[in-house]
Amino acid sequence: MYTPINLWAEDDRPREKLQLKGKSTLSDSELLAILIGSGSRNESAVQLCQRILASTNNNLNQLSKLSINQLTKFKGIGEAKAISIVAALELGRRRRIEDATELPHITSSKKTFEIMQPIIGELPHEEFWVLYLNNSNKVIHKSQISKGGITGTVVDNRMVFKTAFEYHATAIILCHNHPSGKLQASESDLFLTKKVKLAGQTLDVIVQDHVIITEFGYLSFRDAGIF
Repeated sequence: MYTPINLWAEDDRPREKLQLKGKSTLSDSELLAILIGSGSRNESAVQLCQRILASTNNNLNQLSKLSINQLTKFKGIGEAKAISIVAALELGRRRRIEDATELPHITSSKKTFEIMQPIIGELPHEEFWVLYLNNSNKVIHKSQISKGGITGTVVDNRMVFKTAFEYHATAIILCHNHPSGKLQASESDLFLTKKVKLAGQTLDVIVQDHVIITEFGYLSFRDAGIF
């Protein structure tokens, strides 16, 4: 039987629970319920948010991929509520990017993944990025070199090294994503890496690694011995 939230025990209501017990005690559906404020005639905001989350297997990453139109298909979610959900999840994504940039010192391929996954790991198309490093192996700049389709992108060596000179970088790390999720280097990936590496040797800019990024993992050419 449906019971309105205002009839729940005070410490069970999402807003009051956050104030009394802290934000970490709330479930994902309770946090979302605070965002949308109210449910529909037949279900509370929490129940509505539980239903929305269930449609994405209770996965916030999957929820963040829903569009405003997709969210408004749920009864009780209008455009304003959908926009609130999308905006909140986008803030979370941006926070992850900022957290990653607080760790600019590259000590392993995992560090490269931590920096780049929030930026390109969940994109539906390929993008090619370069991390530019100084003598201390710290990231002094990161730049999108190209943006392509679902299966590939084109990289201009001149753009890669022009930026390296502008920032006085002594080393670079190549990065691109695979929207398919496959952690396997293609022939074009290998050819591109070889071409950029040879150019770097001529220009005294070390190409340290090429890292393929997906939503949940990465492939380091150097770690895999194919660099």
